[in-house]
Amino acid sequence: MRPIPVDTPAFFNRGPSPLARLAFFGVLSLALLFADTRFRYLENVRQAVTLVLHPVQRALQMPGVAFAYVSDYFGSKRELADENAALRQELVARAPATQGYARVQEENARLKALLDVRAQYATTATAVQVLYSSRDPFTQKLFVDKGSSAGILAGAGVIDENGVVGQVTRVFPYMAEITLITDRDQAVPVQVERNGARSVLFGNGTGRSPELRYTSPSADLRIGDRLLTSGLDGTYPPGLAVAQITDVIRDAGQMFARIVCKPLAGIDHSEFLLVLSQAAAMPPRPEEPAEAEAAKKGGRAKRR
Repeated sequence: MRPIPVDTPAFFNRGPSPLARLAFFGVLSLALLFADTRFRYLENVRQAVTLVLHPVQRALQMPGVAFAYVSDYFGSKRELADENAALRQELVARAPATQGYARVQEENARLKALLDVRAQYATTATAVQVLYSSRDPFTQKLFVDKGSSAGILAGAGVIDENGVVGQVTRVFPYMAEITLITDRDQAVPVQVERNGARSVLFGNGTGRSPELRYTSPSADLRIGDRLLTSGLDGTYPPGLAVAQITDVIRDAGQMFARIVCKPLAGIDHSEFLLVLSQAAAMPPRPEEPAEAEAAKKGGRAKRR
């Protein structure tokens, strides 16, 4: 025989209806919300749950944080590498200007000093630029960029912002040759700034300092004395700086003392120079009384 099934009540078979469950849990949620808001019964429970779940949250966040850190690290490294490469290129591009900055400053200072000197000879000086030096190692010569077309004449004195450089010895239409005071064929009449004693400065050629020759051993000359142009040669105006005494050798057995000097001008590094005219070196000679009287008598004779 088959057992007779026993029918159970529908309530225990299916449980509460979904609507009843929704209503029950809704009311329970509202009650818990009200109680938590009003009396804060669940604050300790929330803190305990947060404390327990925090390591889990950190563990779940670690892959994302690690990935972001690695991405930022490599991204920053690439940006730094690109920036360093750009800075190197900019540094290389500006290197010539940076290296020449000191030279430009020095050149500007020299030009300013040269303009101050030119102001003293505004109508009688011509500014020139050095092109190159002579190929002959046994001569001390320079070539400048102006010649007879600019009014430069042979025999004119040449100076820079510090003093006498030399003398024009040959003139071409667009170029001129300058022989420096250190050349063995050059001589400049000078006088000592301290006491006015006159002498002549002679060049000694390549690699040797100029000297004061034919100077008495008893002459009042000291190391450090500055030598100025005396103006007796008619080439240079008086008062221009020429050289400074660096050594005084007095030998009792010699007729003359050996006075070694150092040029004050930029003999081997000046780029811009001033060429003085004869008018700057020597003013026009006044008429002698006898010449003036002879000219008057000649005029009267012609009238007769």
